[in-house]
Amino acid sequence: MSGNGTSGDRASGVGVVVPVHDQAAFLPRALESLLAQQVGDWTAAVLDDGSPDPDAVTAVVAALGDPRVRLLGWPDNRGLGATLNTGLDALGAPLVAYLPADDVWSPDHLAALLACLADPDVVLAASGLAEPSGTGYEQLVQVAHRATGDRWTERAELESDDLARLMWDRVRARGRTAHTGRVTCSWTRHPGQRSAAIRESLDGGLNVFRSRYRVREPLRFASTDGGSVDEVARYARFRSREYPRAADGLCVLVVGELAFNPERVLALAEQGHRLTGLWTPDGLGDATVGPLPFGHVPDLVDGADRDRWRDPVRALAPDVVWAQLNWRAVPLAHAVRSAFPELPFVWTYKEAPQRSIVRGEWPLLADLVCGADAVLLATEEERDWFALALRGRVDPDRLGVLDGDLPKRDWLDGPLSPKLSDADGQPHTVVAGRPAGLDLDWVLDLARRGVHTHLYGQVRAPGPKGSWTGWLAEALAAAPRFVHVHPAVGPEDWVRELSRYDAGWLHRFDSANGGDLRRASWDDLNSPARLPIYLAAGLPVLQQANPGSVVSVERVLRRDGTGLFYRDADDVAGVLAGELAARRGGTAALAVREQHTFDAHADRLVELFGSLA
Repeated sequence: MSGNGTSGDRASGVGVVVPVHDQAAFLPRALESLLAQQVGDWTAAVLDDGSPDPDAVTAVVAALGDPRVRLLGWPDNRGLGATLNTGLDALGAPLVAYLPADDVWSPDHLAALLACLADPDVVLAASGLAEPSGTGYEQLVQVAHRATGDRWTERAELESDDLARLMWDRVRARGRTAHTGRVTCSWTRHPGQRSAAIRESLDGGLNVFRSRYRVREPLRFASTDGGSVDEVARYARFRSREYPRAADGLCVLVVGELAFNPERVLALAEQGHRLTGLWTPDGLGDATVGPLPFGHVPDLVDGADRDRWRDPVRALAPDVVWAQLNWRAVPLAHAVRSAFPELPFVWTYKEAPQRSIVRGEWPLLADLVCGADAVLLATEEERDWFALALRGRVDPDRLGVLDGDLPKRDWLDGPLSPKLSDADGQPHTVVAGRPAGLDLDWVLDLARRGVHTHLYGQVRAPGPKGSWTGWLAEALAAAPRFVHVHPAVGPEDWVRELSRYDAGWLHRFDSANGGDLRRASWDDLNSPARLPIYLAAGLPVLQQANPGSVVSVERVLRRDGTGLFYRDADDVAGVLAGELAARRGGTAALAVREQHTFDAHADRLVELFGSLA
């Protein structure tokens, strides 16, 4: 239990900030470790930032029965910064320490930190962690500091996993930092961590964060492994518009998730149709779910009620259910279809059916494809694959083609930039997204032939999404003039930024289907999300030729005249030289880019909805 040692007498007035959101199960452990401190002269504020079960948090604090610990809470999640600032204000202590609800202090932790802060020149003290966090900044549980008047950055300004950026750097600027040299606390690694919801290498990201914390406004968001996004600026144009409902407007229930280009659905709102969203609860970082940052598509259910959607669907009485888009949406889409078979139902799918097979969800996906009133697949090849796989079960006439994740036409408005190659005479290529199929040997082969590779928006962390980091440092060291790394570029800057280059890379792969669609992989069936990005910027596309195989994107590029085809690095250098000389591919890209926007197909989609309603 707590004591009153000399360390506590020397550094009286320590405020302990205990933030909690949806982690009541961990809280007793954290508070027990607080009571066990050798230093007893502290007060603590448990700050419940909109937990879905606030009664559980209240019960833990009440059971503690210690007057030094008080509880403050509010119904909606305000974010880490606002929560910690509330704690600073409530405690008003000259020294501050942090104990997140899921972490643990050793009994000597607070004493060790306060011993460092006994030096008046030290403004921030940090201990070691029992298990390193793998981040470049101290975790909350490690740190105590003087109350300097500095404030935590709040959600309206920035959400990030980088605590140095949110607070530590400002405190450090006021004096010295000291380290205890001892491991006296534990940072608990688990899926419910805030940092796990932010970091893309941990299957987090902006949309995972938004969904978990039910953020209703656009975010300024930065992850230490994935880059920055300013949704406030990006979506201002859409949020400021009005979308009045037309007299004959449809009521459309959007079910699932909206992937990379969510604002595309506003093409329907522009025609006077009313959209409402019911979102999958376990989306990926790049799979957009509500609350949508551009507005105008309200959520059907909210927060803790997200599983209670049946009565709200009945009350909404939509004219059509439009379910989409990737494999994570399959269970929810299937549940809605099963619960409301009488509602007109359109299933839009842009994903590898192989993923659903591996996950054990092929029966659900097959039911959706066979039972929907209409099905829209990403490519002609994917449509034909399903027709073969479900022959005898599915009516082929109900299978159509629409790439469900095409961008909005608005993003074509940016100005074209001068080509880098016009200045230096060398071809410059770009990768927007994961460098799928590119590796060290390939990039260096290109560099030896005078071809530049520009990489945009990569995940800078171990794991599948960041596997390229294993060769990047070596590539930069070996060919610093020809390998370039850039931050992620958002749709508002696609045209201006990417039009500087001569060609964009799609996924580089060897097809093995030999012309047999039954053997096709997802690379064979897919229309990559980066294709319309390159076309928007007027770029032709580098695509590895796979003669004798069925490859959807190769067919489209040959049809449109926008492909630069190759088999080896010499081919790449050759086709780029031809492009720099004549710019035929770039001219073709500008000619077809509008057909690769969602707006170009909105009338056809609405006509389909109307035929079913």
